Formats: sequence, structure tokens, C-alpha cells
Amino acid sequence: MPAPVNAATVPAEARTHTEDLGAFVTASPSSFHAAAEIARRAEAAGFVRLTETDGWDVTPGGRYVVVRDGAAIAFVVPPAAGPTTPFTILGTHTDSPGFKLKPRPTTGGHGFWQAGVEVYGGPLLASWLDRELELAGRVVTADGTEHLVRTGPLLRIPHLAIHLDRSVNEGLTLDKQRHTQPVWGLGDVSQADVLAVLAASADDGAGVDPATIGGYDVVVADTQEPRAFGAGGTLWASGRLDNLLSTHAAITALLDAAATPAAVADIAGIAVVAAFDHEEIGSESRSGAAGPFLEDVLGRVSDALGATAQDRARAFAASFHVSSDVGHAVHPNHPERHDPANHPVAGGGPILKINANQRYSTDAHGAARWQAACAAAGVPTQEFVSNNAIPCGSTIGPITATRLGIRTVDVGVPILSMHSARELTAVVDPWYLSRAMGAVLRG
Repeated sequence: MPAPVNAATVPAEARTHTEDLGAFVTASPSSFHAAAEIARRAEAAGFVRLTETDGWDVTPGGRYVVVRDGAAIAFVVPPAAGPTTPFTILGTHTDSPGFKLKPRPTTGGHGFWQAGVEVYGGPLLASWLDRELELAGRVVTADGTEHLVRTGPLLRIPHLAIHLDRSVNEGLTLDKQRHTQPVWGLGDVSQADVLAVLAASADDGAGVDPATIGGYDVVVADTQEPRAFGAGGTLWASGRLDNLLSTHAAITALLDAAATPAAVADIAGIAVVAAFDHEEIGSESRSGAAGPFLEDVLGRVSDALGATAQDRARAFAASFHVSSDVGHAVHPNHPERHDPANHPVAGGGPILKINANQRYSTDAHGAARWQAACAAAGVPTQEFVSNNAIPCGSTIGPITATRLGIRTVDVGVPILSMHSARELTAVVDPWYLSRAMGAVLRG
């Protein structure tokens, strides 16, 4: 077992990294906001924003970022790159489980205004009760213009008082339709309009005419600020750690690796961060890992470098993909739910995810390369494998490995309360992950 972490052993750099993770999460209540924040940070660091409908002028030594809906891909082409230069990819996802706003969203009764929502992915439903929530995402007006929206604290899914259900502590069952519709106001429902509130919040409060909204993709997000807590401030609580933690670690590693021309020259291959949407619901979308986004971008980069089909195949064969998503730390109240021999602990460094049935894509070559990167970065690492009696989850790793044939390893950070409205990790682990990712980018 890795050495325990205490307040004295948490480096100042780890606290700085995790505080910036908190800023990233706060700026990213939806996948669309996360993609925009990735692009904002990249552009601030000198990356060139590309648009898919334009021709691309991609050249060796360049740094670029492109957004597709709620996904973003940033990449750096080293000065010596050519037609067969391999890609080094850090893959993550921007979406989190929760709720999504339905059509005809204004509902209510019995003196309360409510919002009609649909369950998105597999959230821990009870964790969303009695929390101040916001609506966030995008609206598209009739002229085709996309506007980011976020309301700030607006909603709450109220629990039923124990006086009205004396058996609640013996077993809580929530009906996904009847029991998860949030309240957001008082009075006659005919006077309520959720879309008007969204329209007023568009573009940081500049607003749009609600009558011009032609479509929307809007989710519910927790509004509580991320924070360190616990003895010595060694623990970190936040919404959307799954998987903004990995996304932040990856983009931080890329921006650090490309901070100067000399640093760019040290990058091993063409460095890519691919942050996909829709992982929580299967990745099957134009911006998900099962879609064509990554292949489209890698193909356009290869074309710009003069690659033939054979050159591209050679580059892909030599490429490497680190798929990063959060994983399970051993739960101290439920240790029997974990494998008896492999016990990843919070503060013990990133985890290497392994599954015999390829729910994770890790193989021996990928594991060896990940272990070498962690050693080069001076980062502890540990393994995760599921208890045989409990089905294993999955992530983008097997999807991109199958789609592109690029060797892939699945890794992550151990957390508690996965898929809760508010998840828990150790302060040091996000920093450890980003350092190991940086070592991968430098070969």
C-alpha cells in the first residue's frame, strides 16, 4: 500500500493544482462550458482556434484547439513532425451524470413552479436531493447562433419529510419521474417560464429573446463550490469530478508541455488532448468517443503533414492513447465490495485500470509504458481491478482502441461517491495524475 498522505506531505504544487481544478469545475457546469473553458485556456496560452468548416493551416511547431459541441481537442505539432510521426493522446470526457431539461420544461402544481427533467446517465439520485442546483448548457436561436446559458442557484429537489415516511431510513426508493422534478418558484404555473430564465442568463447575462430559442441542450448542475477539507485539508470535495478531474489534468499537462518552444521540441510525437462528450450515456454521438471527432482531427493533421494512407497507418501503429477517467478508491465502510488483493487508496496516486474482459483497454505494453511514465514523474501508482462478483464499468478506452487501433491504457484517480452530486478525492491525486500525463507527453 502506498505511504499515507497527511498535511505535511501535501506539496504546495498539489494544492495549487487542485485549487485550479476547482476553478475549472466552477467554470464548467455543462459539457459545453467545459469545452469552451478548454478552448479559452488553450487560446490564452497561444493556441490557434480552428473551426471545422474552415480549411486548416496546420504546420510543424503549431498549437491548435477545436471544439465540436460539448467536446474539445487540443493538439501540439512538434517542429520535427512528419507524415509518420505518431500521436500521443490523452483522452477524457466532459459530461457528468445528472439530469437534463425536457421539452415543455415548465411544470408544477400545489403552489410550486417546477422544471421537467430527465435522468442523464446513472446518477446517485438521493445525492441530488436538498441541494441548490442550476441549469446550464446551450440554447440555439432561430438564426442558428449558439449561446451558453447558466442560471446560478435556481432549483431544488426536495426530500419528503420523515414525518410523512417513517420508513425512509430503512430503504429509500425514488421514482425517476415522480420524485426528481425540482421546484424553482412559487405561485400560479401559468406565470412561470423556465425558458425565459434561461434566455435571460445567456452569454453571461447579456440575454436573448426567449421567443427566438429554437432548441436547447441544458443540464442540471450542483452549485456548491469545490473545497479542501478534513484533517490538514487533505481531502477534496466537488461536483463533476467524474470526469472534469481527468480533463483538467490532461489540459494542464498539455499546456505545461507546450509552454515554450523548447518544451514543444521535447514532446514525443504529436501531443493531443481529446475531451469527449456523452461518455455517461455510451459515447455514441458526433461528439462522443464512438463518433468520428478524434479520427477527423487526426486525419486532418496527417493530411497537413503530407501523409499517405500507409503513412497514417504507420503513425497510428506507433501511437499511444492514455484514457483517463476516475475510478473507485476502497470505501472504508464497504471494503467487501472491492477486490481483496487490489486496494487503491485515496492519496496513493493514479490507478491503472485492468479488466480481463477488456472493459478497460489496458494490456501489458500499455501497463509497462504507464508505469514507466509514473516512475519518470516521481509519482506513486496503484492498480484497480473489480471484485469478480460485481460488474465492471467501462470508459472511452476500449471505444477509441476499437475505432482507431491505437494502443490504449486506462488510468484514473481513485475517488469515493462516484456519480454523486458531490464526489470526494485526495488533494494530491489530481496533481499526481497530471504529472504522470506530462511524462507520457514527453515520452
